[in-house]
Amino acid sequence: MPPPDRTPPWQALREAVLHSRPWIDRAVVLTYAVLTGLVVVGFTLLTELATDTHLQLRGSGWFGAGLALVWTPLLTVAVLMWTRRYAPEAAGSGIPQVIAALHDDIAPGRASALVSLRLALHKVVLTSAGLLAGLSIGREGPTVQVGAGVMQHARRWLSPASGIDAHDLMVAGAAAGVAAAFNTPLGGIVFAIEQLTRRRDLQHSNLTIAAIVLAGLVSISVFGNQSYFGALVVPRLDWSLLGPGVAVALASGLAGGLFARLLVVCAQGGDRISQWRGRFPLRFAAACGLAVAVIGLVTGGATAGAGYHPTRALLEHGEDGLPPLYTLLKFVATWLSAWSGVPAGVFAPSLAIGAGVGHDVARLVGLAGRPEAVALVALGMVGFLSASTQGPITAFIIVMEMVSGQAMVLSLMACALLSSGVARLVSPSMYVELAVRWGMPVAGPGRASPQSG
Repeated sequence: MPPPDRTPPWQALREAVLHSRPWIDRAVVLTYAVLTGLVVVGFTLLTELATDTHLQLRGSGWFGAGLALVWTPLLTVAVLMWTRRYAPEAAGSGIPQVIAALHDDIAPGRASALVSLRLALHKVVLTSAGLLAGLSIGREGPTVQVGAGVMQHARRWLSPASGIDAHDLMVAGAAAGVAAAFNTPLGGIVFAIEQLTRRRDLQHSNLTIAAIVLAGLVSISVFGNQSYFGALVVPRLDWSLLGPGVAVALASGLAGGLFARLLVVCAQGGDRISQWRGRFPLRFAAACGLAVAVIGLVTGGATAGAGYHPTRALLEHGEDGLPPLYTLLKFVATWLSAWSGVPAGVFAPSLAIGAGVGHDVARLVGLAGRPEAVALVALGMVGFLSASTQGPITAFIIVMEMVSGQAMVLSLMACALLSSGVARLVSPSMYVELAVRWGMPVAGPGRASPQSG
């Protein structure tokens, strides 16, 4: 007969608590995943309200158009002033900041400055204000920095023995932000693998994926299980579209590479305009805002915001009555909005520009208004996004999920790879180059290069 257990009650309680701590840590991470999803949902609703408000103001006849010429530069200056004074690390899209913060050799203090809960809240408000101004920006890139900042905050509630470090939390938060923003859980996971984690494996991959999926489910519970741009209806594709499809891939690859190169060169400075921008940042922002407002006036407001409505119309009908120079003007408006220095995502505008490229090619080959034009629009979206970010797998998966484009899996994949290859001839990786500007150490001899963005 075994001796009776004489373990003191207080010691038994201590053992039970110690053994339950891993489960508490997992619960903390998943709770923050839900919180990330809720923050992204709130961010989405706030940006939609800002965009709708701007369109309503602009729709007030000539008075609204004239008001935009004053309102856009003034609010752009106000956003930049707040950013420079209270949240300088919130400028730009936010993806380069996250990539820099994830680098193994960056100082912990610098990483905390680039990704934090405080910065995430600033990013939400400032990006929404930029959309209210009518700038050609999106919320999806900023959502990466927002999600990483929210999830990174969970670290203070985890036990030292949890083994879950800030790196894993930021990856989970950034990917969860993508999943919730685009309603693409698979796209969020692929984004984490391709864009953020090339240097090392996640120590807690199952928990990270669970957090990504959970944040996506929060978004789905609010907005429904619908694809971002609706369901793509594509006719049976044949070899007659091979030529136009290759033309779209090449054109979007060149345009996306040029776009990335412009953003990198403008960030590096050195030319006279950049020197003037450095001396008078607020004047420069006002000039950019005024130029964007003029472009919006010329296009009837089509270039304002992320470009969601024109892109969806092109995908649904293949013809939208857009002005002939819509693609070029959207390209310039997005470039100027980012160059102004305000928090500005280029993810969604890149999709709009790419859709315009596909639509322009359809016009040139006489397919405008026909069902086949929709396929070229989708190819343009994945091509330009792949070229500008140089993340072909992420671009292919995200676009496929956003348009329910399973019928074009191979075509979208081939276009993404070809466009990305063309873009590499024009520009280095945009996100990596910008991450270096945010303090990411440059790889030296014998060391692995930073992950591409």
